[in-house]
Amino acid sequence: MEQSAKPLTKHINDFLDYCDVEKGLKNNTQKNYQEYLNKFFGWLKYKNLEHILPHQLTPEHIWEYRLYLSRYQAPKSGRSLKKTTQNYYLIALRAFLAYFVAKDIVSLPPGKVTLPKPDKSVKAVKFLNLEQIEKLLTAAEPKDDIRLRDRAILEALFSTGLRIAELVALNVEQFANIKNKKDFELGVIGKGGNPRTVYFSERALNWIKKYLEARKDKEKPLFINARARKGADKRLTARYIEKLVKKYAMLSGIPMFTTPHTLRHSYATDLLTQGVDLRTIQEFLGHRSIMTTQIYTHVTNKRLRDIHRKFHSGKDLKE
Repeated sequence: MEQSAKPLTKHINDFLDYCDVEKGLKNNTQKNYQEYLNKFFGWLKYKNLEHILPHQLTPEHIWEYRLYLSRYQAPKSGRSLKKTTQNYYLIALRAFLAYFVAKDIVSLPPGKVTLPKPDKSVKAVKFLNLEQIEKLLTAAEPKDDIRLRDRAILEALFSTGLRIAELVALNVEQFANIKNKKDFELGVIGKGGNPRTVYFSERALNWIKKYLEARKDKEKPLFINARARKGADKRLTARYIEKLVKKYAMLSGIPMFTTPHTLRHSYATDLLTQGVDLRTIQEFLGHRSIMTTQIYTHVTNKRLRDIHRKFHSGKDLKE
């Protein structure tokens, strides 16, 4: 059967193959697309449109589907769909329509499926200034092997912008050749299986060196719970590191909203205030889309405003 003569619902397998082979999307993403599109196919069946062809889909159909999503209530709980969840269904539909474009199958352009504007009430990203960062780092005074480890963790988080899961996954062997180095770069596998390079400053690397020199064990993980019972997995968990950061936030007197991710935000914010552009920050953080990195524009905007106030000559003109 010619592709354009197949009903919309019969294109799902070809679409998923396209996502796998040509787009290189992960299995989880493909499963999510299938789940979200099943909602659309279910709606088509409810409207007696299950045999509709790609070129027969109209903007009116899209509008009716959006109304359906906005008014949908789960059969058992009666809960409605959150705006973000509705967006997931629409994003999947857009990807489906983009597949038709890629395969030269006449259909509604994906741009006809618009997404609601982001909620302006979303809180701005929280970060620490350099004075607060300094208080946090120095709160972990290296009095013993535990505090030496904790200092190395805090320094590494701020130096690299690592996600907590990426930090937890680090192993000793990755730092085998750092003895005579002043700084260090390391390849990590980030969110969604995406590789990137992170950079350890001389300061952070020195603390990691001191920590490793104090280690007398042969455990594989870089950061371990040396007091864990014998035979137990000694690799620190994400939850453990979250509690660790909270502990030193309290000791240093900085805001209690501080988490490992706050240090990631602070890392990005510090780079931006030093003049690094958003595209470079995107690479440092491992964001797949520049849209994710846009959350830091509040820093750029404030810096530009301050520069404008200070240097723009208009203030010197006569009234």
